[in-house]
This record gives sequence, C-alpha cells and structure tokens, in this order.
Amino acid sequence: MRTSVPGPKSQELFKELDEIQSSKGMKYFVDFEKSKGNYVVDADGNVMLDVYQQIASIPLGYNHPALLKAMQDPEILSSIINRSALGLLPPKTLPKNLKESVLSVSPKGLTEVTTMACGTCANENAIKAACIWYRNRERGSETPTEEDMITCMKGQAPGSPPYTVLSFTGGFHGRTLGSLTLTRSKAIHKVDIPSFDWPVATFPKLKYPLEEHQRENAAEEQRCLDEVKEIISTWNKAGKPVAALITEPIQAEGGDNHASPNFFKGLQAICKEFGTAFIVDEVQTGVGSTGKFWAHEHWGLDEAPDFVTFSKKMAIGGFYYKHEFRPSAPFRIFNTWMGDPNKMILLREVLKVIRKDNLIEYTADVGKELLKGLQYIEERHPEFVSRARGLGTFCGIDLPDLETRTKFLGQMRNNGVDMDGCGVKTVRFRPALIFGHKHLDLAVNTMDSVLNGMKGSKKTASA
Repeated sequence: MRTSVPGPKSQELFKELDEIQSSKGMKYFVDFEKSKGNYVVDADGNVMLDVYQQIASIPLGYNHPALLKAMQDPEILSSIINRSALGLLPPKTLPKNLKESVLSVSPKGLTEVTTMACGTCANENAIKAACIWYRNRERGSETPTEEDMITCMKGQAPGSPPYTVLSFTGGFHGRTLGSLTLTRSKAIHKVDIPSFDWPVATFPKLKYPLEEHQRENAAEEQRCLDEVKEIISTWNKAGKPVAALITEPIQAEGGDNHASPNFFKGLQAICKEFGTAFIVDEVQTGVGSTGKFWAHEHWGLDEAPDFVTFSKKMAIGGFYYKHEFRPSAPFRIFNTWMGDPNKMILLREVLKVIRKDNLIEYTADVGKELLKGLQYIEERHPEFVSRARGLGTFCGIDLPDLETRTKFLGQMRNNGVDMDGCGVKTVRFRPALIFGHKHLDLAVNTMDSVLNGMKGSKKTASA
C-alpha cells in the first residue's frame, strides 16, 4: 500500500468526474491494465486483494491470460466492431455460440434461453414472459383479441391485465421500473420513483449457528410459506392475480440472507398449486461461487424452476425458461441489442477454463475453509462479528451496525484487502473462482489484525 484509499490521484479524478457527473458512491479509480488475478491496483498504485471483484462480476480475476488471448480472435473483434441487433439481424454464428456458451451450462430441465444486456433486463423480461404466459392461459389463446389490442394502448384491462408479481422483503432484482418494484433491500433504491402495486412476503430470518436452531428456523420458514400462500390466495381473489413469484437463492444485496432447500421446495409447490410462475434470480449467485454452478442446485428440486435469470459472472444477461413460456409472436420480448455477441464468445472461453481447472469443485473446497476462517474470526471477536454463513465462497458476516461496518471496510482497504457490504451491517465475500487458500489466509489474517486495532481503539476511547 502506497497511500490511504482513495489516494490523491483518485481524489483528483473524482474532482474531474464531478464536473461531468456524480461520483458519489464510488470508492476509487482502478488501473485495470495493472490489476491481475485476485489483486486490484488503483490509480495511486495501491495493490489490494479483491474479494469483491466488481460486484461479483469477474469469474476468473483480472486479466486472465486465456481471456486476453481470446480477445485476439477475429470473430470477437468483428463482433465488437459490428455489434449486432441480435433479435433482428443476428450473426450467422449465433446458434453455434449460444450452444457453446449459455446453453452449455443451462440448468437441468431448461432447454431454452433468451439473452439480454444485464441482470435487470433479464428479470424485467422474464416477468414479461411470465405475464404473457399467464394471460394466454387465462384467455385460452395465444392470440390477443381486438379488444386486448385496443385497451392495452390505453393502459386498461383486458389488454393491460391487473397481474402482479410477488417478491420478498430484502430482495434485490434490479432498477428498471418493474424490477425496482420487486427490489426491497434499500429504501434509497426506490424512494421518489413510482412503483407497481405488487405484493411482498417476508423472507425467513434464520438464527445462527444453523445446527443449534433447527426447530426455530423450520418454524420460521413454515410461517413465511404460510404467508406466501395466504398472499397469493388473497390477491387472486381480489382480482389482482399473482402471475409470478421471484426469489434469490441467497438474498445478495439484502444482507446475505439464506433459507433452507425445504423453503424453496415449498415455494415451488405453492407456485404450482396456484398456477404462478416460479422465477429464480441467479444474477449474483450463479456461475460457481456457491460451490455449484447454479445455487438452486443445492435445493434438490424434482423439477426445474420455470425461469432462471443470470448475468454478472456470465458476462451476458438473460434467462432460461421452459418451452411453454416462449412467446408465440415476434417482438414481444425484444430490444435492440438482446445481449452482446462478443460476451457469448468471452463466456465460452471462461467456461473452458472453469472446466479445465475444475473451478466449481475448487471453489466448494476453498469455501469450506473460508467459512471456517470466518467462524474463527467470530470466535476471536464476538463483540464485533456474528452470523458467519455461506455456501462456497459466497459468504458473509455481520458487524454490530452500519457505522462499525463502514469503519471496518475502510481499514481493511487501507490494509490491502478490498471488500464490501450489503444489507444494513453485513460484510460480503464475492471473490473470483480462482481465489485460493493463500488469499483466504491473507483476508482472514488482515481481518483479525484490523479488528484487534478496532478493539484497542474502543478500549482507549472508553478509558
């Protein structure tokens, strides 16, 4: 470390950027050319172990040699220069590239995919596809009536039906208008922006350690399932049918909130009972960080979800779905880009590395040790740390409050480890799939040192 973070060069860049747009929320400026693997380098030359990886978006760390080599491929260069409007004028390589990238890792039971530019787009359009499916079933035809076509242009029923989508407290599904309605993690995301009148259910609040609170946690999950069932029944009877339910396997932005496989099996059963589409948002949990390629694989479902959305480590956004959810008419699920062809080629190379280096199994093993390390930190610093939890390297701990977390993250950064928070007081771990034991040891040892320092400061302040 050469300076505190942000250093003087980053601060100068913030001043320059503030003349153009707001820089509030930004931490520092990155020197991407010098960053490598698990280590990020900032504009001031500070080298930090990065366990956040651009909000969980980089699967193989910075500047992986296989990806640098892939970027020299004439096909990828052509796709960058000649960006295709995929839904209208796709390149001749599209079927091949889809099969070699996104479809090669499709969740079991889901054979179709629609690509998008980002996670919000993925969720927004999965919701639209679910509503189209629900209306087709209700109408008894895939062809809208003349009345449907006229009234939809006025925003009136039956063309604009009063369908709703159920989400959970603490959930995050994006920031476009429909997805933002479903997002319920932070008020600052939603305040001053119109919202649809859609229902919200309580996500379980589990007690840790899990093995010591099995009975209480099972009761909490059943309470939440009963609530979901009651909400869908009530809204359906009120003429506001719940066309879809959306959930994350782990509430990533809401505070790393977990639930058991039985809870998610219960959600799927309720959706089937009421004819509601079951959407699993894997934007942040997908691509191996939980120790399985898709986090919902941990649930052991007998049948696939109706939709699985993705983005971040996949490089491209989109959603997998069952055949019955494919719209029958063109332009119903559509935008100019429908994703990005060069990102499919990049994903193809990422997947080659993941398979060659067995990175899913590797991440599962490292994750076990990371969780042990976090539990060790919890035992060492019970006055600061609680609720160590996680699957794979997708882990989190809680600190006493927002102020303590802010201080902790700043000191970790200044000691050479960059991480971030979620929820109100959670510290989250989102390392690349190449995060190893030496990186784990560095992160845990730095946490121990920083917390010791905070403990000393606390004693001095109270003396």
